[in-house]
Order: sequence, then structure tokens, then C-alpha cells
Amino acid sequence: MSTQTPDNVPEINNWNRLLEGKVAVVTGGGAGIGKAICELFAEHGAHLEIAEIDPDRANETTETILSDGGHVSSHIVDVRNKNEVDDFKETVLARHGSIDILVNNVGDYRPLVRFLDSSPESWKEMYDINFHHLLLVTHAFLQSMIDGGGGSIINIHSVEGMRAYPSEPVYGALKAAANHFSTCLAAGYGRHGIRVNGIGVDLTQTPQVDYISGYEDVENLWESWAPVGRLGWPEDQARVALFLASDLSAYVTGHNIPVDGGSHVGGGWFFSPDEKRFVNRPKNL
Repeated sequence: MSTQTPDNVPEINNWNRLLEGKVAVVTGGGAGIGKAICELFAEHGAHLEIAEIDPDRANETTETILSDGGHVSSHIVDVRNKNEVDDFKETVLARHGSIDILVNNVGDYRPLVRFLDSSPESWKEMYDINFHHLLLVTHAFLQSMIDGGGGSIINIHSVEGMRAYPSEPVYGALKAAANHFSTCLAAGYGRHGIRVNGIGVDLTQTPQVDYISGYEDVENLWESWAPVGRLGWPEDQARVALFLASDLSAYVTGHNIPVDGGSHVGGGWFFSPDEKRFVNRPKNL
């Protein structure tokens, strides 16, 4: 058997700059997981184009990356709005011609409305923030990625789209849609050089889900809550996104990876009689 790398397998020339010269679009890049992804991608040589709805967050991420010598531009975009997404696309493509990496990171569990109390209005709001934008942004950039020879699309969703989520079935169903959209898109566009994968997030400290202030004096419980025994951080998600964006994963597509400290395989949701709700972090163990 030959020990030489075949011509169609990408070589890794610089392990410290895995995304050198690549153009990466990241939505919701101003805070939390999105910010961690942007900073790590910039550290590895990517040119970042950030879509962020909050100007202060966008400026903070931009200033951090620029101060570290990275390449970044931020754009104030509501990715739920087709016209704003189209304008964003035109701006990015006018600058670069095509992109290499797309990270659909935007999502939220709010409005958290129990299903019996929910309405078509709350379903629509949940749909827009968790799935509709993913379709809009992917559709906007997909043709340019095909024309540019391919690339990597990474959809950040939730482990709740990979297991039952009794607290909010609408949210769980939409995250499952993001999960399966990733798989279907991978099957359909792999022959164009496009890889598509998803990341199922759980137990990760972000501005949206604050495990630290919401759970005081529970350090001893993380061993039970998460098989890896600790709280997750945005950097944990960013490292997996780097793998999926780079040629390290050149033969990986159509997969949804739980980045959850093992919560998906190690446990689930439990009904708490005391709290009268489902919890995935029971305090009485």
C-alpha cells in the first residue's frame, strides 16, 4: 500500500493556521459560541465576515480580533429578514467573490412558552430564530460556494433536536429540523465539494443560558449532570467548529455532533415533583 497521500486528499501544511486565507461567514458572531468561533477562526488565519444584530457585540468581537492581528468585518444584520440577508450577501461577495465557510450560529430558546399556552405567533417567532434564518442564509451563499469549488457549512443547533425535549416541543422540533436539514444538504451537495455538518450544543455557558448565576454552589453536581464532569464553555464548541471547517474533516459530512459533555448519551430529562417541571440537572442526587 502506498504511503503517499493521494492527490485528492487535502494536505495539512500548517497545523497552527488551519484556515489560512479562507473566508468565513458567521452569524451571531458577537457573543457566546459565535464569538468564540470567530476568534478561533481568525487565530487560524480566516477572514471573518460577521452578521450580528447587536452593534455593541459586533464592535466588541471586531475590536478583539483586530487587536490580535486578525482579519474581520462586522455587519449589523437581522438574519431573519430576507432583504437584510441579501444585502449582507452582496456586500460579502463583492469583497471576496465567494466564501469557504458558513457557520449558521443564530438560535434561541425564547420565547419559552409552554405548548398548551403557546400560539401561532409564538411558533412563528420560534421558527424564525431557530430555522427560517438558517434557510435564508444558506440559500443566499450556497451558489457562491458551489461556484467557488466547495466549502464547509456548519449549523449550530442543540442536543434537544437529537433527543426528546419535553419542556418545549416546538423548540425541539425546530432544532431537529436544523439537524436533518444539515444531513439532507450534505447528501445533496457533497458532489459540489460542499460538506455540511451540525453541532448539537448542551450544558454550555452563554449569555442566553447562564448556568453559573442560575445554579450556585453546585460544582459537586456537575459530575452527575455531565459525564465529563464539568460545565461546557463556548471554546469547547469553537474547537469542534474549527475541526469541521478545516481540512482535518475533509472526509466528514452529513453528521450532527453532540458537543454536550456527554449529556445526550449519559442522561436525559427528569420530571421534578418539587419544581413541577422537567429538569436535566436534578439537584437532589
